[in-house]
Amino acid sequence: MDRQVSLTTTEMFSFVNPWIRYFLFFFSFLFWVFSLLIVAIGVYANVQKATDAVRDTFLIDPAVILIVVGVVMFFITFCGCIGALRENIRLLKIFSFSLTLVFLTQMVIAILGFFYSDQTRDTLGKFVKKAIVHYRDDLDLQNLMDYIQNEFKCCGWNNYTDWSWNLYFNCTPSNPSTERCAVPFSCCTPLPGETVINTMCGFGVQTQNHMDATKSIYPEGCADRAVIWIESHLLLVGALTLGLALPQIAGIVLSQILISEIQKEIGSVM
Repeated sequence: MDRQVSLTTTEMFSFVNPWIRYFLFFFSFLFWVFSLLIVAIGVYANVQKATDAVRDTFLIDPAVILIVVGVVMFFITFCGCIGALRENIRLLKIFSFSLTLVFLTQMVIAILGFFYSDQTRDTLGKFVKKAIVHYRDDLDLQNLMDYIQNEFKCCGWNNYTDWSWNLYFNCTPSNPSTERCAVPFSCCTPLPGETVINTMCGFGVQTQNHMDATKSIYPEGCADRAVIWIESHLLLVGALTLGLALPQIAGIVLSQILISEIQKEIGSVM
């Protein structure tokens, strides 16, 4: 009788903690659903474009970036979901390794960006220049640039004359565009009581000096304004960084604990 009870107790015992297992499953499942949403938004944005995507803007196309990020997230979280649910060590190891790789990549980029700030600024400047050049060619880039300039109260990358990089806003005398020497309306300072946006408020601004331009637009470049914003919102930046890092660290730790428990379970059976 005692032997039978002992065997039953042994059979019921498990090294795998169900709380860790199901928490990791729901944790991965939540981000798996979120990844599907990101992919759906990216695909929808790409399909709804009025014009074909320009090849030169492929790497900075917000829709393409959303799709790529969503697909990577889908793959990683799928491994986490199925690995936790089926107690599959191989999938859990892929999940843990992928999360670790993503986390370390972000850390390296952040460290290099901090210690090589000038090179980082130049690299970002190249991306912004492409966005300015193709401002009228890609609706997503146009909306992104308008949002950045509105939020940071800036115009161009270095200053408002950067908009001469764009074919339509180019300020050379030979440019036949009606928007020659203009800047987008997102550069303009809002007038008190203005209810309807004046999309022509930036016309001819590039021909003005800095002091005159200040009367109608934000003359500072987005590079300097972004640095000022970060320095004045260090707590928010730190919170966002922590919020991005914690789920990744939690996923890595939980998956490693679950892998260890599954291995103990297998060892006890053998």
